[in-house]
Amino acid sequence: MFWQKALLVTLYVLLSACSAINTNEHANQLAEHHALKKQITTNDGFVLTAYTRLNNPNLPVNVYIEGDGLAWFSRYELSTDPTPREAIGLALAAQDNASNVLYLARPCQFNDFKKTPCNSAYWSNQRFSQKVVTAMNNELQTLISANNSQKIHLIGYSGGAAIAVLLAAQRNDVLSLRTVAGNLDHAYVNQFHHVNLMPESLNAIDVASKISSIPQLHFIGINDKVIPKEVAKRFTQQQESTQEKTAQCAAIIEVDADHQKGWVTKWQKLLQQAFPCQP
Repeated sequence: MFWQKALLVTLYVLLSACSAINTNEHANQLAEHHALKKQITTNDGFVLTAYTRLNNPNLPVNVYIEGDGLAWFSRYELSTDPTPREAIGLALAAQDNASNVLYLARPCQFNDFKKTPCNSAYWSNQRFSQKVVTAMNNELQTLISANNSQKIHLIGYSGGAAIAVLLAAQRNDVLSLRTVAGNLDHAYVNQFHHVNLMPESLNAIDVASKISSIPQLHFIGINDKVIPKEVAKRFTQQQESTQEKTAQCAAIIEVDADHQKGWVTKWQKLLQQAFPCQP
């Protein structure tokens, strides 16, 4: 029995290692195929991964923010590595033909844990904490500053949508915001799924009114079982009172997709969707 358990543990470790290697290689190959260059930065104790294609300093940058990745193995078991097994945010960025595209992974994703340990709190209770937002904001500023401080269009997938909103509320260079299957109210989502709340994290819906003048498109999947469609509705309703005397700048677009599938193949067409007010 002992050797059988030992063998299972060994196989688990080997499979986990292979999975991490294959995940990183897949991301690198996808990025390389679409002329996205990998960049590593260090901010606030995090080693952060980005993929960039910055060709024209006179045009804005489309900034993509990854989702939560593999934050949990199951409802009750926290993952040991939040790197997404299928990086939807990166796949969306790869479909974007704009001159300037910048993809930001979340803290601890694509991380070499042997060299730089990363606290699991940053992909669980504190995944939307001010420290995380500040680190990503600093990373973004470093990469944009190297390209003449251009204006940006923010695009966030799933939990990355929350980060995009929180960044938009703290910056003055955001031309537009797009969210894809976005977790725009993590308190509501966690209550919906009957899981623990995250009091150590900021909540995007709390700053909804602050960004009401920014043109926004919130894409929701009609088959999404992870993020209910009510989340985007609650978020935009928070903005309505501040927009009574101004143009309605946020729209919700329903898409034939679930939480992961259906977005990438439709993304180039969805990028052409007009905003309700001009960026």
